[in-house]
Amino acid sequence: MRWTRTAAVLAAVLALGLLPAAPALAAPGPAVELSQAEGGKGGEVTVSGSGWKPGALLMLLICGRAAPGKGVIGGTNSCANTEGRAATVNARGAFSVKLPVAEPPEPCPCVVHVAGVTGQQDAVDRAFTVAGHPVKPLPEASGDGRLAVLAAVRLDGSSGLLTWFGAPPAREVVFTVGNLGSGPVKDPVFEVGSSHGVFAPRYEERQWRGTIAPGRKALVR
Repeated sequence: MRWTRTAAVLAAVLALGLLPAAPALAAPGPAVELSQAEGGKGGEVTVSGSGWKPGALLMLLICGRAAPGKGVIGGTNSCANTEGRAATVNARGAFSVKLPVAEPPEPCPCVVHVAGVTGQQDAVDRAFTVAGHPVKPLPEASGDGRLAVLAAVRLDGSSGLLTWFGAPPAREVVFTVGNLGSGPVKDPVFEVGSSHGVFAPRYEERQWRGTIAPGRKALVR
């Protein structure tokens, strides 16, 4: 009887070991909440966020010609840049900032646009109504996306010990692009060139996989 019970317990343990593991829950993405959905020029709206990368520097703007899921048409040219605010994400991945309500240079629909400047490239838009500001329908998507380089191109990587023995240094070209058009850009192709001394640059095409929505940016490497 004792052997039977031991065998039964062992079988139960083995059976538990064969059960499929529960799928790991995906970490929630960055989120933004507003203290109010509408405000007039001269007022303030408290912008709170969670799920962001600790230590990341964020930019907060009120932008026109924009809607959540569609991005900001025209990029930051459609935003009230002089009244923007910066925020640093705390150790818990959260932040809270009072943003002055300002009229953007473009008509509403408007959003509070939160985007990473350093440490994180995510962007989140929350619908916001600027009281008394003109409103015009967003243009229909026409597929005319337009990419622009937003920051200086840099080279990442180091020479390493092997370069002492004649191996070429390993470098990676990194730059940030933004979609200033009214349509998404999918799988863009870039011409990357390098030059050595007095010789003319040699270019080759490299395709980046992904979609950049209007008003959004992406880190290309």
